Amino acid sequence: MSAPAWLDSAIFYEIYPQSFCDSNGDGIGDIPGIITKLDYIRDLGATAIWLNPCFLSPFADAGYDVADYCRVAPRYGTNEDLIRLFREAHARGLRVILDLVPGHTSIEHPWFRSSMAAEENEYSKRYIWTDSIWESPEGMHCLRGISARDGSVAVNFFSSQPALNYGYARPDPVKPWQDAMDAPGPLATREAIQGVMRFWLDAGCDGFRVDMAGSLVKGEGGAEGTISLWQDFFDFLNREYPEAAMVSEWGEPDKSLRAGFHMDFLLHFGPSHYNDLFRVDEPYFSRRGRGSLAAFWKAYARSRAKAGTDGLICIPSGNHDMDRLARRLEGDDLALAFAFLLTMPGVPFIYYGDEIGQKEVEGLISVEGGYGRTGARSPMHWDRTQANAGFSAAASDALYIAMDSSPDHPDVASQEGMPSSLLNTVRALCALRKSVPALGNRGEFKLISGGGYPLVYLRGAGPERVLVAINPSEKQFTCKVPPLTGAATLWAYGGTSSLSRRTLTIPGRSAVVIQAPSSTVFR
Repeated sequence: MSAPAWLDSAIFYEIYPQSFCDSNGDGIGDIPGIITKLDYIRDLGATAIWLNPCFLSPFADAGYDVADYCRVAPRYGTNEDLIRLFREAHARGLRVILDLVPGHTSIEHPWFRSSMAAEENEYSKRYIWTDSIWESPEGMHCLRGISARDGSVAVNFFSSQPALNYGYARPDPVKPWQDAMDAPGPLATREAIQGVMRFWLDAGCDGFRVDMAGSLVKGEGGAEGTISLWQDFFDFLNREYPEAAMVSEWGEPDKSLRAGFHMDFLLHFGPSHYNDLFRVDEPYFSRRGRGSLAAFWKAYARSRAKAGTDGLICIPSGNHDMDRLARRLEGDDLALAFAFLLTMPGVPFIYYGDEIGQKEVEGLISVEGGYGRTGARSPMHWDRTQANAGFSAAASDALYIAMDSSPDHPDVASQEGMPSSLLNTVRALCALRKSVPALGNRGEFKLISGGGYPLVYLRGAGPERVLVAINPSEKQFTCKVPPLTGAATLWAYGGTSSLSRRTLTIPGRSAVVIQAPSSTVFR
């Protein structure tokens, strides 16, 4: 499936709706609050928004336990509010993708309630039920003894998230409850999820980020069944909604991009070594200079080779499932991390608050299934003059998640007037990316130096070539680079780098983007 052209220049901003902006003072962020901040998102340099689940839910897992895919949760507003968000975003040149959770629902979803009935009905095969209360689905956790129906039902993650039935890649003939992928039950599940996609795409949504995209088909050693399933979904999307963007939570681009997805995230779990960048005891972007990206580059090169030229591999600043970027990085560390994130190929994703260095709030009791993730989901800090840093007019003890109460917490208003602030550095990098084709989402890439320090790579598009050099360490380094005689500096941070023939000297805690001669080759 060919990707929508607008993805070629997209920069995404992820919004956790509970924590972004509360417009009615109930302590929970909402869609009208997001609408009031669209100008901020546009001015940051983002061109698209990823909105975490905002649908009706009992919120055992922060909305990833959906009770109605086609109804906005009242605490966020109404369907009309979400449609207005689409319209207002589009008026500002912003796209909006929603979070689609196709692998499971809440136990409160009407589909599941109907599937629990002892009498067979159209929803009996919507979920994965065994034929006996004494039998568990192999390799999966389950719920049992919850209704008159004789059987156990598989769950995908939390106990409140029963797995939807897309069939088994290789059904066991002695287990008749294991449906083939083309059995009526799994085909009905496909059609139901396609109906959800149609509903929101017709309402103005621009696509979906798909939760646990690689988990749908059961009983397969690899992923061929799930890849085939998604290829069928993409046949429908390409036919009816060719401008819809699809990004997968899969973390294995060689599989997800072959399945048809336009983009795949590098995740904090799996084979990518993404954590080596920001989230290990000695992250590469720490000033201590003890990190290594050797394993990361090996995995990244393998993914790019398998993904080909059409797929986009996304390196996010973070998301709602990860520690905050600022948990292990601070000050210049963060600016240099963004210099990397916004000059690499693929579509950049910025998690709300990372652009100001918002901190992890430590020691919080779990909120809505957050557990160790709760501290990365705290409310956005807008300014210092209003209650709750401008997030909400509610009493502080009524907030969805507690604010960062440290006296030096970052905020938007304080950083807007500081040219050297992280916020303005991110804005400058977004503007640079948009103005320099070689830094685009699909530009060419060649690693020149990257296991240790400094990190140096070449980007290109058409005849244009750009060299990026980043040195998070406090030490000065030199390295060999392609010939750059007379090359112009497009952007710099920290100390002044110098060139002598083919040797680049880069001070500690600095970065530079240099216009390279068009004759510089990728090989």
